[in-house]
Amino acid sequence: MKGADQLTPVEKAFEAVLDSVVPLPVELISLESALGRVLATDIETDRDLPPYNRATMDGIAMKASQATAGMMDFPCEGMARAGDAVRMLKNPSNCIEIATGAVVPLGADAVVRYEDLEKTPNGFQIRIHPVRAGQNIHPMGSDAPKGALALKAGVSIGPAEIGVLASVGRSRVPVRKLPKVGVVTSGDELVPVDQQPEAHQIRSSNGYAIATALSGLGITASRHHLPDQPEAIRHTLGELLQTSDALILSGGVSKGKFDFLPDALADLGVNKAFHRVAQRPGKPFWFGVHPASGCRVFSLPGNPVSSFLNFQLYFRGWLRACLGQDQPGLMAELTTEMRNASDLVHFRTVNLLWREGKCLATEVPMNSSGDFLSLARAGGFVRLDPSEHTYPAGSRVPLLPYNPIV
Repeated sequence: MKGADQLTPVEKAFEAVLDSVVPLPVELISLESALGRVLATDIETDRDLPPYNRATMDGIAMKASQATAGMMDFPCEGMARAGDAVRMLKNPSNCIEIATGAVVPLGADAVVRYEDLEKTPNGFQIRIHPVRAGQNIHPMGSDAPKGALALKAGVSIGPAEIGVLASVGRSRVPVRKLPKVGVVTSGDELVPVDQQPEAHQIRSSNGYAIATALSGLGITASRHHLPDQPEAIRHTLGELLQTSDALILSGGVSKGKFDFLPDALADLGVNKAFHRVAQRPGKPFWFGVHPASGCRVFSLPGNPVSSFLNFQLYFRGWLRACLGQDQPGLMAELTTEMRNASDLVHFRTVNLLWREGKCLATEVPMNSSGDFLSLARAGGFVRLDPSEHTYPAGSRVPLLPYNPIV
């Protein structure tokens, strides 16, 4: 590969980032606060689920063999409501009215719904035949026995998981702590969003995009901006390295005369793992670790697409590993022919559509790594390795989504 001695392969760069992973500590939080967090330990059921034979229909509970024997009229002994203690069917020739969710009475093994009954002066007449034992009953322990694995460590807690945690009595939930992250932009050409830029200036956007992406992961990042002044850069970074688990820097990491970050990080004792990756966009990516504080430094290129891609690929990959989660390994099918005849791995912006069990990817043209509008038009990146041949329509390629797939 041309120039490969100067660039770190994508796989090696990703491995170096994962080599810096340290599991995040565990904290106990309230069930109400657990949405979106990552479960730190396996959760087991504290009793059988369901914990009793549960009626799934409103009707009567009875002994199925009695109807099989030809009896169709059943006097009623009373009512079993949801929340009542278990009742006993005293006479197998009788029945007990029952509500959905109630405990099936002892001595009964079937529930016949009201729609299949005729009311009589003393009880009910059954209008269906046969009546089968177990019908309309959710058996005790059929979902899970006591001590079964209910949720596995590493799962992201959504509404369904909240329901499971509540059902097994977890009012306090063990989750992985979220890292303290600082987002740092740099460059004298950047001005605040609410300021009218001069002809030679641009509004700062990368910091907002990255901070918002972090917010979607549950992380509230501190935000900072560095002028193109080496002393100011070293001073601010020196403080942040001591107070952050990770720093995400945007800009100032290429080989330009005013790209001061690599030298500043070296002066502050950050050990460089690599600088410049064999990929496009995002080639100037710099990564290192501050040995004294353990802070990880993700120094991203300033071009918006490069910055956003490397955040999604490297930082999110690192965060998943720190939280005890597997890497997703998603794939997509190309809808049109694509090609990468260069010696770099290409990441192309694509629209994503889920259809007939397949994730389909359609390229969104991008003028350059500064074309941030393409990010808003797309929903993810596909990876194309260098090849002398085209990737024909229908090819399956690695996928890195950043928006929900339709």
